[in-house]
This record gives sequence, C-alpha cells and structure tokens, in this order.
Amino acid sequence: MDKSPEAFRTISEVAVELDVPKHVLRFWEGKFSQLRPLKRGGGRRYYRPEDLDLLRGIRQLLYGDGYTIKGVQRLLRENGVRYVMTCWEETAEGSNRAAVKDIPDIAADAARSMSESSEDNAIGNDLTKKQTDQLRALLGELAECKKLLTASRG
Repeated sequence: MDKSPEAFRTISEVAVELDVPKHVLRFWEGKFSQLRPLKRGGGRRYYRPEDLDLLRGIRQLLYGDGYTIKGVQRLLRENGVRYVMTCWEETAEGSNRAAVKDIPDIAADAARSMSESSEDNAIGNDLTKKQTDQLRALLGELAECKKLLTASRG
C-alpha cells in the first residue's frame, strides 16, 4: 500500500524514491543546513513532504543540472529553499529549462572570432599570447564537453 503524499518517509523509502544511497542522504544533511528531517529514538530519520521536495531539488541540481555542492549551497543562500524545492518540478513537467542542445555554441563562436581576429585587436592588446593560447585551449575543451553532453542526452 502506498503512503499518502503528506505522510512522513523513512530514510530507506526516500533513498528508493530518489534512487540515491542512504549514506548520500546523510551526507547531504551535513552539507545543506536547510535539510532537517525529524529524528526519533535511536536516530531514526523521518522526512516530511517538504524535506522530500528539497531533496528532489538538490538531487536534480546535482545530478541533472551538474551543479556542485557549493553551487547548490549558493543557490539556497541566494534564492532560498522554495526555489530549490521547485527545481525538480520543472523537470518532471517537461521543463522550461534550456537543454544542452538549446544553448548557443558560444565557445565555438568565440574560438572562431579569436582565430579570425588579428593580434592587433582589443583582445590581442589586453592578453598575452600565452593567455590567448590558454583561452583557445579552454574553448576547445568546452566545445568537446558540449558535444559529450549533447550526445549523452540523445
């Protein structure tokens, strides 16, 4: 029998629902102070529905959107818990977020314009040759990352 949406969940139930190990949920509790499940005798955790929504949002940001833990902490600090709690809903509803394929190929455009421009332009005057070469290398890496992300999403 399924529980009602308002029912509290154990750590095992949450781990199954979110498809993450229990130790990851405990780890996230240490990293995100906003996540505070009820603890009963023997340290048993019980997650409220709002805890579950926050965990879904954290999971989406970390695993789906590629944020780091520090990035999610910053989002929580700057945008609040409600924002993170709704991140997973957008994905579940078909998402209004841009997919990788929808992001303009800024890296390729910048690399192209850098290679087409002469060393006398404004960029050439502000950057050393070594810095320009480093930027070109980074742009190439970003373009490769975009290709891999696009390919992995089908």
